Amino acid sequence: MSKLIYFIPMSLDGFIADEGDDFDWSTPDDEVMAFINELHRPIGTYLYGRKNYETMTVWETPDAMSGLTPAMTEFGPIWQAADKIVYSRTLAAVSTSKTRLERAFEPQLVRDLKAQLPHDMSVAGPNLAAQAIRAGLVDECHLLVAPVMLGGGKRVLPGNIVVELDLLAERRVGRGWVYLRYGMRLDRVSGQPG
Repeated sequence: MSKLIYFIPMSLDGFIADEGDDFDWSTPDDEVMAFINELHRPIGTYLYGRKNYETMTVWETPDAMSGLTPAMTEFGPIWQAADKIVYSRTLAAVSTSKTRLERAFEPQLVRDLKAQLPHDMSVAGPNLAAQAIRAGLVDECHLLVAPVMLGGGKRVLPGNIVVELDLLAERRVGRGWVYLRYGMRLDRVSGQPG
């Protein structure tokens, strides 16, 4: 059975984007990017909302980007090798290979994928991850904490929910980044909407 992992960079005060929806502050240095590659290599399927998917499509043709470091260049093939499922009511079509479009997030379909797939899956973005967490689908939460405080913006973790976690790993990476890996106690999720 595969695991569903919520992997996301975040500011020290818990945000993925500032109040202007900017997340440029989270651009990793080469050491952090190499670590991200290491964590993403075993992922066989990415679950995306529209906005995250559109941000990540640049990795379909990384040769078109200038100034890539060796670790960034290495991420392109890792991303391209994985399947992608995009959840969007507004996106007309997907533009990358190995990608399918779903109009709504269906927890049972994700449960079925977890039971069938031989590789782990990743859910990206706080909105889609919140749905998966509330449905009791997220097995692990991997937070890559950047040494920056934003003071407000888009929160990484959902509100109005209580989930007990077990710290599985921690590691300092790059210039002040900290990786935290938590196991989610799926039998102890409360505050779910009815």
